[in-house]
Amino acid sequence: MTNLGFAQKFNFPKLIAQGDKLSNLIPKNWKVIDSAKGDLNLDNEQDIVLILEHNTAIEEDRAYGNYEIELITETQKPRILAIYFKAKNGFKLAAQNNDFVLRSEEGGTMGDPFKGLRIEHNKITLSFEGGNDWRWKLNYEFEYQQKQWNLVAANNVYYHKDSGEMVDKQYDFIDRTIKTVVGSIFKRNISNSTEEDILVFTQPRTLNDFKKPWTWEVTKDNYL
Repeated sequence: MTNLGFAQKFNFPKLIAQGDKLSNLIPKNWKVIDSAKGDLNLDNEQDIVLILEHNTAIEEDRAYGNYEIELITETQKPRILAIYFKAKNGFKLAAQNNDFVLRSEEGGTMGDPFKGLRIEHNKITLSFEGGNDWRWKLNYEFEYQQKQWNLVAANNVYYHKDSGEMVDKQYDFIDRTIKTVVGSIFKRNISNSTEEDILVFTQPRTLNDFKKPWTWEVTKDNYL
């Protein structure tokens, strides 16, 4: 009798709740590709944020547009965003997100779209960039508020690499405003036009419900 094999669905590890040193926070078969330290919960301690990547590529369903229906299976290395608060005996897990960080194959001809992680003013900023002739830059800023990680600001730049034609959308989810700059990426603040509007949304996105860049339709046909 012949046994038929079926592809086994990849399971993300559940990160340990607490560890006394950095090396103990990293699961087997995963590695740290970026990290940042800073105070995230206003206790004057150095918390840490990690970007982890799996050592081998697997088949993974990734969202494009509507997360519920527009899924594409891709072969790539999964990534995890891990946030740890500094505790008395090491580090305590504050958040784990298995979807939000773009993978190395999701940047188009520009290669790996992940362009950095930083902590400033008690906030986490994640930056991405990709595309082909038409390119995009994305920056997301999250802050720990009322025991959840709220998206407080974002920036989406779409431009042509040769002509410099550009649309730059700057979101402020605290003041509820959106500033749109249209013009040239090569001649900023010279010939560009700027409009500012009220940003209408029902509730802020958090790391718990923001599945991936480009999956939140903030306003009609306007995705972050």
